[in-house]
Amino acid sequence: MGSIFKRGPLLLLVGDWFFFLVSLWLALLFRNLEPPSGELLLTHLAPFSLLFVIWVVVFYIAGLYEKQTDILKSNLPIILANTQLANSALAVIFFYFIPFFGITPKTILFIYLFISFFLVLGWRMYGYFIIGRGEPSNAILIGSGEEVKELLTQVNNNPIYNIKFVSSVDLNRVNEKGFWDEIVSRVYSENVSIIAIDLAHKNAEPVLPHLYNLIFSKISFIDMHKIYEDIFNRVPLSLLKYNWFLENISSRAPHVAYDSLKRITEVIISLPLLLISLVFYPFIMLAIKLEDHGAIFIIQERVGANNKVIKIYKFRSMTENDNGNYESLKTTNQVTRVGNFLRKSRIDELPQLYNVLKGDISLVGPRPELPALVRQYEKEIPYYNVRHLIKPGLSGWAQIYHDAHPHHQLATEETAHKLSYDLFYIKNRSFLLDLKIALRTLKTIVSIAGR
Repeated sequence: MGSIFKRGPLLLLVGDWFFFLVSLWLALLFRNLEPPSGELLLTHLAPFSLLFVIWVVVFYIAGLYEKQTDILKSNLPIILANTQLANSALAVIFFYFIPFFGITPKTILFIYLFISFFLVLGWRMYGYFIIGRGEPSNAILIGSGEEVKELLTQVNNNPIYNIKFVSSVDLNRVNEKGFWDEIVSRVYSENVSIIAIDLAHKNAEPVLPHLYNLIFSKISFIDMHKIYEDIFNRVPLSLLKYNWFLENISSRAPHVAYDSLKRITEVIISLPLLLISLVFYPFIMLAIKLEDHGAIFIIQERVGANNKVIKIYKFRSMTENDNGNYESLKTTNQVTRVGNFLRKSRIDELPQLYNVLKGDISLVGPRPELPALVRQYEKEIPYYNVRHLIKPGLSGWAQIYHDAHPHHQLATEETAHKLSYDLFYIKNRSFLLDLKIALRTLKTIVSIAGR
């Protein structure tokens, strides 16, 4: 069952790599007006293979290997064109500023980029669906609430998942006459092979004996929440009960090696970044001063790991010296023009590299919140304090996936939604997940599209 949701990115990667190679062969063909010899192909294959690796990373940063494929039919040409522009710049740097391979393929590179754009675009818009989808498996979704509606809409409107929910059954109707007969009739009339059920629902228990009998009809079963988490990259809020935390969050021993490696990596990365960033400090400080002659830095209190209050450092981005008290945001304190740029590019957070070196925060983790807001959210949002089991970070899972996350203002509903992303990270945190967050954050910084 898991392959239905996880094989897509791997298939996309294999297809991209194949068409990279085909594009190179065609570029050499059109350049010389004859099929390339083995020697000519090998001469270009070595340097281009290294470029392919770099380009795949760029594709990944651009979100072209995400499970969600809403972009495939609408925005894909624009995203792919922008990605190819970035790849073109990297190729020029690679061949002309690092002349290690002794070739500078101007014409071939131009032809290659042109051909590869259309081949990869065609592969992703049409070929991928022909090869990757196949005949979708019919499924029944058994559960209740908004999460069922979200899951039903997302799966049935997105062909990448290779599954179709032919029916959605509300578990709140479990005591109605004919409830079980409805499920059985659907299973056989619609040729259902998969049943996704909310096993955590209070009404699921009476249904399980009936589902057990369907095992002999070769029906596959899966917990609805596993599908939900796989697709939406967050933990379903309805699942959050004490038993979930005891099962998924309480065991911290397996993360000892990861935490040690993460800390070593943070020091290795943040120290040179801090030293390099010092070169830009005079220009940033001058811009802040020229606009309103105010303070350059601000110090804010935030809640860190184990509910410890920490002090973080930032470049000032508001008209007044924001001390981190969210009540001040209700006044005339506004983001300055320079501050707006600093926030979008996340330059205002450069001084926090010092906090990373101190060990107050990590490069990756849930964003630290203001103490006043934390006190309020702990009263209104169940289990909110669980996010303080680990160090907060400069960038986090919610920052790259939760578009409407609040920015240090009281917003209980959106913060509860954001918590579902934070808990996903805490549950699944790993070195590879941190790398993914770092790469996606890099995209945000480069495009100056910070939230």
